Formats: sequence, C-alpha cells, structure tokens
Amino acid sequence: MSGKNKKKKNEPGVLATNRKAHRDFSILEKIEAGIVLTGTEVKSVKQGHVSIQEGYVHIDDHMEAWLVGCTIQPYDHGNVFNHNQTRERKLLLHRKEIERLYGKIREKGLTIVPLKIYLVRGKVKIRIGLAKGKNVVDKRDTIRKREADRDSQRAMRQHNQR
Repeated sequence: MSGKNKKKKNEPGVLATNRKAHRDFSILEKIEAGIVLTGTEVKSVKQGHVSIQEGYVHIDDHMEAWLVGCTIQPYDHGNVFNHNQTRERKLLLHRKEIERLYGKIREKGLTIVPLKIYLVRGKVKIRIGLAKGKNVVDKRDTIRKREADRDSQRAMRQHNQR
C-alpha cells in the first residue's frame, strides 16, 4: 500500500481532524497557528478528547483570532479548577496574517475553519483553512470525482494483477 492510501489518523502527532471541512468547504489556503490552552485543556487534548467538527474562527474588532465552537472535554483527573469545555480559545497568529484573513473574509464572504489539531515538539498547534462553502451541486461533483478516482484505481490494480 502506498503512503497516499493511509488514513489521516495514523499520522504521528495528529490529535483531531475535521473531516467535515473538506466535504462542506473548498479549502483555498491553509495556515498553522498556535492555540492558547490551560493546563487541563492541554492534558485533555493530548488524550484525544477534542472535537473540532462544529468549530470556526472569528476575528474580532481588536484584530484577535478566536476559535469558537470547538469542544475540549474536561480532564479526567482534574479538580475544581478544570476548564470550561466550550469556551473561546485565542489563536496565535502574526498581526499581518490576521489582518489579511480579516480582509478576505469581509470582502469575499469566505470563512475560516479548523482542519486539524496536532503536536509539534510538544506544543499543540492547529491548522486552519480559509474556506468557501460548497453548495449541493459542488458536493455531488466532489463525490462523483472521488468515486471515479476509486474506480480507476481499482481497474488499474486489477489490470496490474493479471
């Protein structure tokens, strides 16, 4: 099996992926950002108790990027100081990156969605994507293209086995 056919969950360091993002949106650009977490949030994320399916990124008037709608379950061994699981979390990006993204989402009607959360040298990072929503026809085209690719791969495999 080639490396292309492996599932995304097997990637080292990947803690959570947003598979709905590629189905519902056309990803135009990908950006890596840091994320501000509390101690119990980091421990819970490293255990894999995080969901980014319903999340999005909001840029406020103070030019700060916030991750909204993502859920990090409370840490199992936490105490009364455990975190709120649905709070907004600040993203760490350069000012120019935030301003550029802010301009794009204002003028073109784009949105920013989280794609995956992963570890880089012990630090929790998030990959966000500048995305444009797909309509029903676009989703059908994507599915049709994916099935055609699968059929062609299957035919190539069968032809090579003969």
